[in-house]
Amino acid sequence: MKSRILYFGQDFEKQGRLERIFSLCDVVAYSDSSYVIDLLNVEPPDIIIADSDFAETKKFVKNIKSLFENTFVVAFLSDKTDKELLKYSNGIITTDFSDEVIAATIEICLRNKKSQENLYHTNKNLASSLYREKVLYDTSSKFAGTLDNEKLIDIMIEGMDKALSFSLTCTLSFCNPKEPVLILNSLYEISDELLSAIKLRTILNYKTLFEGKNIPYEVEADTLKVIKKVKNPSSRFNFMLFQYDNMLASISQGEEFYGCVEIFKEVQFTTDDSTCFQTIARQVSLPLQSATLYREIKETNVKLERLEKIKSDFISIVSHELRTPLTSIKNAVDIVLSGKAGELPVNVNKFLSMAKRNIGCLAEIINDLLDISKIEAGKMDFNFEPLDINSVIENVRASLTGLAREKDLALEADCALNLPQINGDAKRLEQVLTNLVSNAIKFTENGKGITIKSCLCSAADIDKNNAFKAELEKLSGDYILVSVKDEGIGIAENDILRAFDKFAQIENSLSRKVGGTGLGLPIAKQLLEKHNGMIWCESEVGKGSEFIFALPLQ
Repeated sequence: MKSRILYFGQDFEKQGRLERIFSLCDVVAYSDSSYVIDLLNVEPPDIIIADSDFAETKKFVKNIKSLFENTFVVAFLSDKTDKELLKYSNGIITTDFSDEVIAATIEICLRNKKSQENLYHTNKNLASSLYREKVLYDTSSKFAGTLDNEKLIDIMIEGMDKALSFSLTCTLSFCNPKEPVLILNSLYEISDELLSAIKLRTILNYKTLFEGKNIPYEVEADTLKVIKKVKNPSSRFNFMLFQYDNMLASISQGEEFYGCVEIFKEVQFTTDDSTCFQTIARQVSLPLQSATLYREIKETNVKLERLEKIKSDFISIVSHELRTPLTSIKNAVDIVLSGKAGELPVNVNKFLSMAKRNIGCLAEIINDLLDISKIEAGKMDFNFEPLDINSVIENVRASLTGLAREKDLALEADCALNLPQINGDAKRLEQVLTNLVSNAIKFTENGKGITIKSCLCSAADIDKNNAFKAELEKLSGDYILVSVKDEGIGIAENDILRAFDKFAQIENSLSRKVGGTGLGLPIAKQLLEKHNGMIWCESEVGKGSEFIFALPLQ
């Protein structure tokens, strides 16, 4: 391709010499600075040779350098040349130069100009690449910051706009499969006729993605919801829009399909544009999957919470309804057993005593059900006050000694003296300890022993080598520790945590024999949590268990 050389001046001798030297180039001459500036805007020459003897040259060169700084200017000098002209020139020639030197000088300037243009384009491409990398990084960071489907789609479109400067994006979103939506982000307003065409095109594109396969969702143009976001509503697109360059991408993750996006641009997309577009479309897919799972989990949790409330309400109502007739039955049995209704035969007395024991067991079950319902509903009453934990232990030991003797069990207390007071509800702490000691009596064979202990201990000194290590490491400060140690059947290591679950029963022959609701330990755990305390267990099968709870100092 021929180089284009423009001579600015009025010396026909110099012009002719240049035409002779550069006979293989296109050489044009002008002396009208305004015309040359217009030419530079439309079809700039490769190089300008400015004659220093021409009166307008200095002003002209300064002007074009301010308007077109990348324009190459070679000054054609003479003895009268204003030296300031040299500041704006990329090279010089004089009339004293031979034709070969002038040709070589211009050739060097042309090569320098070419190198400068290559460097400019390289820097421009690098800056563009860095900008896009930043857009992709920022977009990815924003994706990670939300679990809202609509916001994720907006972030995707915003990233495409920054990176690609589109004219229009058509995003068909199935984030809510029950209500697919077409989101149009447009540079200009869209007429109703064009909108109808865009809807049909989008649905066709969507079906094309699943050609030969079952499409995941049915979409009808008449019922498709449309959201339009227009930047410049004062102008309007026409059907020429469909002649713009365009790209289409699926928004999916594995088998999960969330939609598709088509982008239009008046100028042609580059390979880098396509890579950037597909990258952003892929980037949004994983967060959309997470957002969908999160929404499903939330909806499931709401349903579970509703079911849990229904269950708790049912248990509470049934327990209340059972308590009233059970109290009447208990009173009637007590009266008959007392002999106030007449003397009883031995066999009748035996069976009524059995009935009384079972009434007591049933009453315990109902009380447990009522307690767990109250705690979970936040309706359990507490009366916190300073108290001595050893007095609680002594009350429980005294009330359960008789039950322990029935199984020939030794129930002992080993309490540290002069323990500091704690802030607690004596009645609820007695309930906790009663549950623990009652369980120990149930699961300890005849003739063995149970010990209740109390001591002052720092959180740092508590043994944390057990299944409760993670929770125990959260404790800090000083605590009163209370433990109930038995010589019973013990609990397998993989069953220890499960023992604190509601309605849990560890499967073995003795647990099946004694029965129970499995609510004693969960109730104890929740009552202690209301005291800012904690309960845990250490056990070995066949050697017994030790249940320990910690209560913070007042």
